[in-house]
Amino acid sequence: MLEIKNLDVHFGVIHALKGVSLTVNDGDIVTLIGANGAGKTTTLRTASGLKKPTNGEILLDGKNITHVSAQERVRMGISHVPEGRRIFPTMTVLENLELGAYLRRDKDGIAKDLKMVYERFPILSDRKKQAAGTLSGGEQQMLAIGRALMSRPKILFLDEPSMGLAPLLVQEIFNIIKDINSSGTTILLVEQNASMALQIADYAYVIETGSIVLSGTGLELMQSEDIKKAYLGG
Repeated sequence: MLEIKNLDVHFGVIHALKGVSLTVNDGDIVTLIGANGAGKTTTLRTASGLKKPTNGEILLDGKNITHVSAQERVRMGISHVPEGRRIFPTMTVLENLELGAYLRRDKDGIAKDLKMVYERFPILSDRKKQAAGTLSGGEQQMLAIGRALMSRPKILFLDEPSMGLAPLLVQEIFNIIKDINSSGTTILLVEQNASMALQIADYAYVIETGSIVLSGTGLELMQSEDIKKAYLGG
């Protein structure tokens, strides 16, 4: 579904991504793990059109989208839940969710998807008239995911969905990710909790200082001694 080929990204003189290549197959959960500053977020931002690459290609369903605008990528089926959630705090929960569907014109479909989000996240239904900024961290993460689902994506980018959450909520968020995937949405997951990410991943990539250094199934990487030492506390 998504193919990134030889991607280079610069921030001024800083070479942030150096020939990054990865593939996300239709229906899979693919995770990208690495230390802070390794290039995980930059990879997602470039793939979703928020950062321009200096070299390389991005393909969605075989179509080159390297120079397609971010909003057009949403229309084509990419939705991005950014690091830090980035909800609109002064707007209500409902208004945030409605913004997720801003490119859509199918009113019946939007209503159906809103019902689906409320069924998946009942707390959002209970608080739909509440200002989003007054929600807890876990509730805001659910809102950010729900907002992304309102665009009816083919592929969902998730950037550090467990950041700052209590352990019980982390488990809940990962259960939600698996449920979304089992419902037919392909997922590209960036996550510092490598253990949890690898447990649910069909395939995984390790990025260090802007380069992919290792890849394999989630199980293969969990069993790698190098990965255990570097990311799993082994």
